[in-house]
Amino acid sequence: MKIQFLGAARTVTGSCYVIEACGRRFAVDCGMHQGNKAVEERNSEVKSYRPQDLDFILVTHAHIDHSGLLPLMVSHGFKQPIYCTRATRELLGIMLLDSAHIQEMEALNEAKKFKRRGLGEPPQPLYTQEDAQRTDALFQAVDYHTQLEPAAGIRATFYDAGHILGSASLRLEICEEGKTTSLLFSGDIGRPGALIVRESETPPSADYIFMESTYGDRDHKNESTSIGELAEAIAFSYAKKEKIIIPAFAVERTQEILCCLHQLASEGKLPDDLPIFVDSPLAIRASEIFSRHRDLFDEKTRSILASGDDIFALPNLRYTLTAAESQAINAMTGPAIVISASGMCNAGRIKHHLRHNIWKPGASIVFVGYQAVGTVGRKLVEQAKKITLFGEDIAVAAKIFTINGFSGHAGQSQLLAWLAPLLKPHTNLVLVHGEENAQHTLAEVIKARFGVDATIPEYLEEMTLHGADITASVTHSAEAYPRVNWNFLASEVERKWQIFRDQLKDIEHKPWVDQKELEESMGKMEFYLARLIARL
Repeated sequence: MKIQFLGAARTVTGSCYVIEACGRRFAVDCGMHQGNKAVEERNSEVKSYRPQDLDFILVTHAHIDHSGLLPLMVSHGFKQPIYCTRATRELLGIMLLDSAHIQEMEALNEAKKFKRRGLGEPPQPLYTQEDAQRTDALFQAVDYHTQLEPAAGIRATFYDAGHILGSASLRLEICEEGKTTSLLFSGDIGRPGALIVRESETPPSADYIFMESTYGDRDHKNESTSIGELAEAIAFSYAKKEKIIIPAFAVERTQEILCCLHQLASEGKLPDDLPIFVDSPLAIRASEIFSRHRDLFDEKTRSILASGDDIFALPNLRYTLTAAESQAINAMTGPAIVISASGMCNAGRIKHHLRHNIWKPGASIVFVGYQAVGTVGRKLVEQAKKITLFGEDIAVAAKIFTINGFSGHAGQSQLLAWLAPLLKPHTNLVLVHGEENAQHTLAEVIKARFGVDATIPEYLEEMTLHGADITASVTHSAEAYPRVNWNFLASEVERKWQIFRDQLKDIEHKPWVDQKELEESMGKMEFYLARLIARL
């Protein structure tokens, strides 16, 4: 049996594990890589996935970093079943279509820029809405705890992961050569005590555990502290008559924030005249799906709903569907809460709200979820002084709040609690879905507490599993992490600089107007060089 890590290896996004067993080749998750340009270029490396050779795909949950490349597989010839839970199937029906729409719009905008510059061959979307619709026809819903046999010798069972609506941990039993090997993929493990959805359950143990490690190096603040921080951010900007911008994932996080605002309103901590906008058509449709799956809510939430109180309803709440309605928010003066996607600020309407508010000292930007390396959200969380939006450098003057207590991921202590009952004497533990520093920290804690060594695979690494042992491992470091030739780049800059120096005497004889234009270009170069040095 072989397993290759095509994403979420020493990074958080792009979850995808391709397994070869029983004469079959299949994938667990097929997520989009999110981050800087180099990371997102991995989305185009279709040859690694070999879509036409996949016999089926199993999806743990609907978040785009676990599902976002499914239509890309379909566009390159994948036509086989995609298995997931019922709620995940419904959420994917709207999320992948929305993802395709965003990509088509961004590709259209890029094409206009290319045309204005006289350039050919503008970038194309990864996939289209038609691809997303064809993907939708391949989904097959499976109930929790119901054993599925997608191919002879391969059995799969979904267990509630408590992360988002319909999220699951996936346990596989693979029978080869008269031996049964079990593999457990944690998916994203939910935070105990989170709002709305049930807590994660403990699945049966396995020979191999592939566990997420997003917050492997730290714990979250508690829920009550987080709600207090949200109230603080609201009070700060309300007093200054500016907006509170909340980048939030359309699925789960937006619904949780509405639930928190409902609680603040019931406690008298939300101004009566403060407008609240959910500016995400996807979040609106997702909330409708939530309403159809109340059986997956925790007992507290079901009790509130049973009393007739709607946790998603607020007196001043407005849902904006159209682009015109979204634009009107930024034309409006005075304070308001704006909840908009995407949660990492790398796409969607949130970028427009940031452009209109990030430079205002009285505004608040409230982060309530994980921010991947290279995203605009991560730069803001790390206190960037300037960010670039739509090709424009914008100063950051708004107050930045980072409230990790709303995270849908388990913190370090909670990851350890999830893992403890699953460890057996010969368990192989593999840490995935985490940044390298967080993974090494978690691995050290696991070793100290349980005496178990954890494996941390590289991107594109291939492992051979035989029974309960990893018998071989092949890395592809040169392909996974192409070397940057800094000496060549530096020498090229030096060479061109010397050419410039050699021509200075000629520049001084040019007309004054021409010299001022060249001076402006020189100023831009100096600015970008200074910014590069600052980032070092």
